[in-house]
This record gives sequence, C-alpha cells and structure tokens, in this order.
Amino acid sequence: MIHPTVARVTERVQARSAATRAAYEARMQHAAANVPARSSLSCGNLAHGFAASGTEDKLALKRTRRPNIAIVSSYNDMLSAHQPFERFPAIIKDAVRTVGAVAQFAGGVPAMCDGVTQGRTGMELSLFSRDTIAMATGIALSHAMFDGALMLGICDKIVPGLVIASAVFGHLPIIFVPGGPMTTGLSNSEKSRVRQLFAEGKVGRDELLEAESASYHGPGTCTFYGTANSNQMLMEVMGLHLPGASFVPPNTGLRDALTRAAARRVVAIDANGAEPTPFWRVFDTRAVINGVVGLLATGGSTNHTLHLVAMAAAAGIRLTWDDFDELSSVVPLVTRIYPNGQADVNHFHAAGGMALLISDLLDARLLHADVTTVAGPGLDRYRQEPYLTESGDVAWRDGPRTTGDAAVLAPLDKPFAPDGGLRVLHGALGRAVIKVSAVKPEHRIVEAPALVFDDQDALLAAFKEGKLERDFIAVVRFQGPKANGMPELHKLTPTLGVLQDKGFKVALVTDGRMSGASGKVPAAIHVTPESAEGGPLARVREGDVIRLDAMAGVLEVKVDAAEFAARAPAIYDPRISAYGTGRELFEIFRRSTGGAERGASVFDVAFGESELVDA
Repeated sequence: MIHPTVARVTERVQARSAATRAAYEARMQHAAANVPARSSLSCGNLAHGFAASGTEDKLALKRTRRPNIAIVSSYNDMLSAHQPFERFPAIIKDAVRTVGAVAQFAGGVPAMCDGVTQGRTGMELSLFSRDTIAMATGIALSHAMFDGALMLGICDKIVPGLVIASAVFGHLPIIFVPGGPMTTGLSNSEKSRVRQLFAEGKVGRDELLEAESASYHGPGTCTFYGTANSNQMLMEVMGLHLPGASFVPPNTGLRDALTRAAARRVVAIDANGAEPTPFWRVFDTRAVINGVVGLLATGGSTNHTLHLVAMAAAAGIRLTWDDFDELSSVVPLVTRIYPNGQADVNHFHAAGGMALLISDLLDARLLHADVTTVAGPGLDRYRQEPYLTESGDVAWRDGPRTTGDAAVLAPLDKPFAPDGGLRVLHGALGRAVIKVSAVKPEHRIVEAPALVFDDQDALLAAFKEGKLERDFIAVVRFQGPKANGMPELHKLTPTLGVLQDKGFKVALVTDGRMSGASGKVPAAIHVTPESAEGGPLARVREGDVIRLDAMAGVLEVKVDAAEFAARAPAIYDPRISAYGTGRELFEIFRRSTGGAERGASVFDVAFGESELVDA
C-alpha cells in the first residue's frame, strides 16, 4: 500500500484531471491507430524522407516494415553538458541496426546555459527556451517517418521542453538518454568562498575566474544539484531513463553501453515490438507524483515547481503547487548535495545514488511501485544499478541497500529533515514558493522593512554603495514571465549571503526565479500574480514591513489592507525588455504566457490549462 498522503494527493490530481486526461488519452489512441505512419506516406513523401540515407537503411525504409527511430538532440559543443552528445547518433544508429531497425537524426533543439547567461539579458530568454524546445521537437517529429524516439537532453529547460513534446507525440515509445555529469572539480565550499570574497571586493576577477574554471572544467553537466541534475533524477524516478542511467560520466564504456541499450530498448517497446510501451502509458499521474516525491526527497530545483506543472499539463494532468506542499509534509529530505550540502552528484552516485534512493522510497511506500516504465512494468527494477560486462555491454544487478556515505545520502529513518523543504507561501503579497532545505532554521522567519528594486542590478548597485548594511527584505519586482521572461536571479545569492553572514536579517521576495542552486538565503520566488499584471508586489513601497515565515507558510505585508489595496500599482515599461540579445523575437511569448503557478507556459490554451482550478 502507498503512503496515505501520497495516495490522497494522487487521487486528488486524478479527479482534478479526469476530463483533460481522458481527452489526452483519446488523442493518443487515435494517433496510435495510424502507426507506423510512414506506410501512409506517398512515394514522393517517403523518397524525400530517406533520400540521404545509406543503401542498407534506404532499403529498410522503403519496405516500411522495419522500425525507424528518431534522434532528437540538444547537442552543441559550447556547453559542457551537451558536448558529449556529439558521439551519440553514430552509437545509436549502429545499435538499432543490430536489432533490425533504422535511426535518423530527426532534429536538433536549442540548448542555452543559465550559467553563461546568469545576470545578463540573455537570461530573459531562458524560460521561454523550454517552450521553444518543445516546438522544435514537434517540428522534428512532424514528418511522420518515425516509430519511436530517443531524446538526448540534460540541462535546465531542455529536458522539460523535450518532455512536453514527448507528451504530444505520446503514442510513440520514447526514451530519454542523458550524457552524464563532469568529474568532480574544485570543492563547492571553496567555490562559494571565492564568490563571496569577490562580492565583497576582496579578490579580483582573475581569482574568481580561476576558481570558476576549476569548478566547471570538462564535458558533462555541472556537478551541483541544480535543475540539470534534478532533471536526471526526475527522468529516472519517473521511469523515462533506463535504470541507473542518470549519473554515469560521459565518454566512458558504461555510458556508451547504456546509450546502446536505450537504442535497442526503444525498438523492443515500439508498437510492433515485444513489449509495446507508448510514452503516454509511462507518463501518467502516478509517474508525475513519483517525480514530485523524488524532487522533495533530494531537495531538488525550485524550477520544477514550474516545469513539472507544465510537463504534466501537456499530458492532461493538472498538478498544482498545493500538491507539492502537501507531499513535502511527509517526504523526508535524505540528500545533502550542493547547495544543500557540500557534496556533488558524483558523491551522491558513489554513496548509492538513484538505485538506493528509489529502493528506500519504495520501501517507505512513498513512491508508486505499480507504474509502467521504459524498462518494463514496475518501478522495482530501478532498485538495480548498471555495470559493464567483460564483453563491453551493460547488465544490471541489485543496487546497494545501505548508504555508502550517510552525510550525503541518509537512510530514511535518519533523514536530514523530516520534510521535503519546499513550502508554498500565502498572504497579502500573493502566492509563492520557497526552498528551505539549505536555509538554517534561524533564518526561515524574517520580518523587516522592504527595500524595493525594479531589477537585480539596482540591488547590486545599492550593495556596492554600502546602502544594504541593515535588516531588510529585498523586493525585486517586474521579473515575472510577462514582464521580462522570468530570469533567474542567482547572481544575487553571494551578495545577500555576505549580508546574512554579517548578522543582518535578509530575505528576497520576487516574481522572478532564483535557480536550481537556490541557497542559504530565504527567497520567496515565483510570486503570483506577478507585478507586471498589477500583482501585490507592484504596491509595495520602501519601508513597508514584510513578514516571510517559511514555517507557517506566510508572506504578508504589515500595511492596512484597505490602504494597501487603494495604492496605485507601479507600472512596468515593457520597452525595457523589448530589444537586444534576441528579446524582440520573444515578445509574443511575453504577451501570451500563463502565470507561474500554471508553469509559465505559452501552451495554456492548447493544453486546456487556462481554467486550472483545484478540485
């Protein structure tokens, strides 16, 4: 039996989603009736589809009976996480030929890095890149040439965008194929120390760059537990990776063997394979709830309070922040990975990793075991871990049952915290989320006067001028999706951390995002309704006393309610974000995006989410 709270939330989401999920499943079954779609193409259509293929592949595609697997990739060689994907298409094509199939590179999707754009205007495109990736994937799969797909993606917006598109093409079998993390570099504690010294002006740019280069030093994902690595955890706990695939380093024999195994497996689960398993049967409400539980148990990225909502909506599932909040009350925090600790994902993997995490959560009845996965029925097979055989192939064996390092991956009976550390805040300033897994208990309640900023640069300028040596709550407004695309404000973390270390009571309240690396300073983020739409943050004035209470779930302004409501809201000038760094191309996104609580998605109407209400 599943934990009663998990059961209750799951049943509530299923009831709330009954109409939209039923409509979604009907669409998938209709699409499945036309598989393989390639057989319905005209001769001219089909000839265009294989004109550049080799002789053997061309012959197979002419006959239309052999499966054709689409490869959709986020490869580029500027960004460390995506560079390893350069080798994957050749590996995949060779692997599928061994099981009588063909693979074609169907399309590439954009992959931007929040680490590069952090604090820059390019960050204002970051969240919208998710929906762009979904649309680009839709174009890649629109040719009706394919019987299944492999999604090669790993970082912040790439995986959510690929999942949204996978749901739309959910009649196909789809497996996600990660690239793996880079090897461990400079310790996270040392990196944080140098960043704060730079914020205080005690070291220069050369010293900072040396530290950052020693941290981010090779191919693979950054090793802290931000959105990229939260994505990998989610894909595994939701059954969209092969077991144990998430944190195997790139350019290793085991990583290549896992990629070959995924290629062969997607053929086995196609409509005419031995175990037909379309994406829509894997990605159901139970899988989504498993994803939320995994996120909470590991202290994962706050960005997924947006992404999981948007991903679920694409499959007709109506997930809300209140579902996160209720699950957080019963899911213990069992990992300490930076920024929630000093270890990185390689340490987590060595301590037992996903196999142990999933095993423990299953034993605690916090995960739905009776799900469909790309590896077969039931989540129990994800208790296993992969290993490389003498022949160079991959096989699976039982994973560890006890942690190799309780300081990194704790047993469930001795967790780091009794809850998941994610809260929903309510009050006169709207609704927001806060991640407290890295915030010390003494900093979780802050009541102080507001200092109001219209962008992060204004706050940083005030710090440099010595104007922030005091208790305060920074209100950084006009950072929501309709204003400027909801950029991450992680650049503020070292500055606010310096002030907190000096003994000041500080916090951040914003309708923007922080990041997957939200850290030790309390931050009420994703405030909705956003200030650009006249939300309450637009009425806050400097000196207003704000109370942020992460324990009670309160976000209040201590101003008479009638007086506060009568204030004229500050007005955002949309011309600020209208031009430069490609922002003019995304004006239609800013106009049409939904609010943060609905995933900040441009697909609200398409997925029936414009009238999202709790049931």
